[in-house]
Amino acid sequence: MTDGAPLSAPQYGTASDGRNISPQLEWSGFPADTKSFAVTMYDPDAPTGSGFWHWAVFNLPAGCAALPADAGAPGGRLLPTDAVTLPNEGRQSAFVGAGPPAGTGTHRYQFIVHAVDVPRLDIDPDSTPAVLGFNLHFHTLARAVLEATGVHGGAALNP
Repeated sequence: MTDGAPLSAPQYGTASDGRNISPQLEWSGFPADTKSFAVTMYDPDAPTGSGFWHWAVFNLPAGCAALPADAGAPGGRLLPTDAVTLPNEGRQSAFVGAGPPAGTGTHRYQFIVHAVDVPRLDIDPDSTPAVLGFNLHFHTLARAVLEATGVHGGAALNP
């Protein structure tokens, strides 16, 4: 995945001929006093008035500076043991790929890594990603944003 480039087909949802596979991500340069990480994927261009949360995972240990492709699979088998995945907008505790509706133009998909100042956030695992965002507001030391794009039918365009 490249910042500013289109998502590849696997990062689209199955309803859009994709595979709901979260991309491989890695990060570096975070503050030395980082105690944990959170990773989110958000579409601010969804036609909802409030965007669309595709993925939210937190309590990744400070020693975790990468996630393999498909770390967002249901059940979290590729995530560190204590990581928590919150339900996305479809109420699934997993990564759900892009699926821009026809006629809504190009969407931005923001993958954000948050360096957190505490080893663990005590958030109910049935909470929304917005609740995570509220907590991250008070505990984020630094964050990095990787933004990809997607369009209706994009899985066929970017195999």
